[in-house]
Amino acid sequence: MLHLWFTDNLLGISWVDSGWVPILNPGNVLDYFSERSNPFYDRTCNNEVVKMQRLTLEHLNQMVGVEYILLHAQEPILYIIRKQQRQSATQVIPLADYYIIAGVVYQAPDLGTVISSRALSAVHGIQSAFDEAMSYCRYHPSKGYWWHFKDQEEREKAKPKTKKKEEPSSLFQRHRVDTLLLDLRSKFPPTFYQITCSCFAVEVKKEPEPPTEVVKQEEREPATKSSAPAPPSKPPPEKRARLQ
Repeated sequence: MLHLWFTDNLLGISWVDSGWVPILNPGNVLDYFSERSNPFYDRTCNNEVVKMQRLTLEHLNQMVGVEYILLHAQEPILYIIRKQQRQSATQVIPLADYYIIAGVVYQAPDLGTVISSRALSAVHGIQSAFDEAMSYCRYHPSKGYWWHFKDQEEREKAKPKTKKKEEPSSLFQRHRVDTLLLDLRSKFPPTFYQITCSCFAVEVKKEPEPPTEVVKQEEREPATKSSAPAPPSKPPPEKRARLQ
C-alpha cells in the first residue's frame, strides 16, 4: 500500500544519485534520469525502447507513446525534463514536468495542486484563528459574552505606568477660542441687575424710668429688714458650788 501511495503522489518525494552529480551535463542528463532507481521514470516509455535498440533520440519523433525530452538546461545546476504523450510527429500532450537542481530530481506541481494546496493552507490558518479566538471567549448568563486575554493583562501589569504629557495649545487654537468667545458674547450679551439697598429707620422705645423716690424707698426696705433685732439667745447655765 505504501508503494502504491508513492507511485500515485510523487510531489512529496525526491531522488538523487550522488555518483552522477559531478558529471551532469545536457548530453547525459536523460541517461541520469532513466536510472532504474528513479521513481519518476516510466519503464514503458519510448526512451527505453530507443535505448535498448541503441538508436538516437531523433527517432522519438517517429514513434507514438510516452516519452521524455530535455525542455530547458541551465548549466551546471538546473535541468528541466518533460514527460509527454506523442500522438504524431507534430502533436504532443504534456503530462508532467520534472526539475533537477544540483542533481536532486523533483516533480513540478501542476496548477490544480498548487491552488488546492494554497486554499488548504488558507483554510487551515482561518480555522486556527477561529479556534484561538474561541479560547478567549467567555460567557455568563448574568453578564453575557466577553473577551478574556491573559497575556494582555500580564503585559499591562508589567508595563510601567507613564503619565501622558499634555500637549500645549497652539497659537491658532488660542486665537480661535478667543474669536468664538467674542462671537458668543456679541450674540448673547450678559444682563446686569442693579440692586438698590434701602435703609429703614428702626425706632427704639425706651421704657420710662421709675421716679427717684420709689428707688430710694426700695433701697431702704432691704436695709430695714437687715437692721431688725435678732431673737434673744438663751443665757448660759449658772455654775453651782459642789457640796463637800
